[in-house]
Amino acid sequence: MILLLSGLTPAFAELIVIYDSGDTRPIAPFLEVFQSKAPPLPQRPSNQPTQLGAADVESLLPIRSPGLTPGIVQPENHDRPFSQPFFLIGSDEMSKQWLIENRKRLKEIGAVGMLVQADTIADLHSIAEISAGLSIMPASASDISDALNVSHYPVLITAHGIEQ
Repeated sequence: MILLLSGLTPAFAELIVIYDSGDTRPIAPFLEVFQSKAPPLPQRPSNQPTQLGAADVESLLPIRSPGLTPGIVQPENHDRPFSQPFFLIGSDEMSKQWLIENRKRLKEIGAVGMLVQADTIADLHSIAEISAGLSIMPASASDISDALNVSHYPVLITAHGIEQ
């Protein structure tokens, strides 16, 4: 048994690039631990802006949720296995006012939010300021609205019902 294991030695193969978007960074600096000498990082031209991908908030805009509009939501009871309450809001005045009026309760019940409509960075900043620490992520909620038969926001969805 010992003879078999001692014959095994680590094998290193050269890395193969399957896809390169143009923003790919070389892995070589991270492999310095395994290699005695790593090549230097290529320099990005100074006139080329850094792209942050999903971390670049502007790349998310505009946020749209087809089928959802601001409006009055009729309360509805249900029993669904949602582990955490969540709410849908837009950057419209009705949603902002609803968020201001309900943020204390939303914090108390541990609700997380989805910003389902926003056009500008100013919209995002406005909601972030009003939310006062609530977790709100920008995302389309068309699938959720279809599944729950919801057509308006702002709305709170819990394991026991839908309300405004």
